[in-house]
Amino acid sequence: MKSKKLEIVKGSGNVFRDLGHKHADADQFKAILAAEIIKVLDREGLSVRGAQGRTGIAAADFSRIRNADLGRFTVDRLISIMESARFTSGSEDQSATR
Repeated sequence: MKSKKLEIVKGSGNVFRDLGHKHADADQFKAILAAEIIKVLDREGLSVRGAQGRTGIAAADFSRIRNADLGRFTVDRLISIMESARFTSGSEDQSATR
């Protein structure tokens, strides 16, 4: 069996642009924000219900973020979730009290 030689193409650094998405930069930014939110959920050991309890933001929104179903979110909405004082782990607040 003869293997076909694959052509290697260097990406642009934005997979959405490489795939021809119309709003590639916004899609990539939303994915980065979602990944940061997921990191906080994982670091804090929070379920989507636990995150809802801590922030007041619907568990369904956290579920959509976890599943990378970001179509309903604007960049502003994701930033507001990320900046939610109750959602952040408090590491900024703890450093201020030292």
